[in-house]
Amino acid sequence: MNERYRGVLAWFAENMPVAESELHYGSAYQLLVATMLAAQCTDKRVNLVTPALFERFPDPQALAEAEVEEIYAYIRSVTYPNNKARHLKGMAQRLLSDFGGQVPDDGELLQTLPGVGRKTANVVEAVFFHREVMPVDTHVFRVSARIGLTRGAKTPLQTERQLSRHIPSKLLPIAHHWLILHGRYVCLARKPRCEECGLTMWCAYYEDHVQRI
Repeated sequence: MNERYRGVLAWFAENMPVAESELHYGSAYQLLVATMLAAQCTDKRVNLVTPALFERFPDPQALAEAEVEEIYAYIRSVTYPNNKARHLKGMAQRLLSDFGGQVPDDGELLQTLPGVGRKTANVVEAVFFHREVMPVDTHVFRVSARIGLTRGAKTPLQTERQLSRHIPSKLLPIAHHWLILHGRYVCLARKPRCEECGLTMWCAYYEDHVQRI
């Protein structure tokens, strides 16, 4: 297991030295909104929606004062727009009432906001506040299991704990992006592009399902 982690991390460090969020944002507030919208939705779709949304609602005050129906009109092309519109308004109201309109830099506090779960909180912590945490989305969950970085993890939290145990804490924020981008463009859900992958030497899936064919 440790040899696999060393190999995978070394390959990413050499071949993907710059790895960042593909969401467009200019502040903690914008990143929080974009990450909430990105739940079960593509970053590409969210990036199409947020310019007009942020122009109309440039801060938590404006978003908190809006009608849910108006918020919905701006985000109706993303997944689950009804729920997300309600959550965005509730999140903004809670920022004003509990945090002086500022996005907290603590994951536990972030999770007290409507519509903000552990993954979203960890994204804001890692990406904006540069905290040493490991957000786990569907790509991270799938890719880490497929490569063999995790074993028997049945939930995102179990995946997070296993990855955090083996990856040096200072690498957690960028390792999150490494796994996401690898899952988005190479290790695809339905058919991984093993012929294009530089991780086959350390990949459990490749060893078990491809190499033996």
